[in-house]
Amino acid sequence: MNIGLIGYGKMGQSIERQAILRGHKKLFITNKTPSYKELKNSNIEMIIEFSSPKFAVSNIIICIENNIPIVSGTTGWDSYFFFIKNTCKKYNGSFIYSPNFSIGVNILFYINKNIAKIMYKSNLDYKVSIKEIHHKNKLDTPSGTAIALAKDIILENYCDNWGLVSLKEKKRYIYIYSKRIKNIIGTHSVLYESDIDSIEIKHIANNRTGFALGSVIAAEWLYKKFGFFSMKDVIKLNEMK
Repeated sequence: MNIGLIGYGKMGQSIERQAILRGHKKLFITNKTPSYKELKNSNIEMIIEFSSPKFAVSNIIICIENNIPIVSGTTGWDSYFFFIKNTCKKYNGSFIYSPNFSIGVNILFYINKNIAKIMYKSNLDYKVSIKEIHHKNKLDTPSGTAIALAKDIILENYCDNWGLVSLKEKKRYIYIYSKRIKNIIGTHSVLYESDIDSIEIKHIANNRTGFALGSVIAAEWLYKKFGFFSMKDVIKLNEMK
């Protein structure tokens, strides 16, 4: 495929390496929202977007409106989620969004969701907390991955809300502990605690390769498909019972 990159920081450069290793051509790189003319004249077949919350929505919209498939890993624009989804439907667009393209993290999502489902259906009394640690240059706090983990627990009816303040006395509340440390790529853990025992699931990213490779795999999967998708569709987690 002819791939364009919006966002050329450390992640964008890692995506570029993975795309070339997998036989794709890099025709377009920018750190700003491209114009219609730039997109039209570039012969781009796919955009991979890792920019910033400030520009992500405009990047996504211009690609969808111009029928260019786009994969986005930028987080921090949750308030526009349904607007983007409706725009994709209106233009019969091709779009994949995931707060994390690491295959390992998406397996973590699946395990976490199923633990929450068991907890709710079995009426078990566990307190839930999430910890996420990243490098100091990460713009959003908490991470989109931590928010996604919390939302999955809430969707399974085991908790009602989440926050950044520890409220140990409040039931059905998820405390998200967020910290920024130099040279930490990304660590996420979910802890279910009771008086009897604790269950912890955890993912540690050793480098950016998993995120970059996952986004390229997602782009390959999206090619010539139409709709609004997530990484769960790409690795078929939505098909598992």
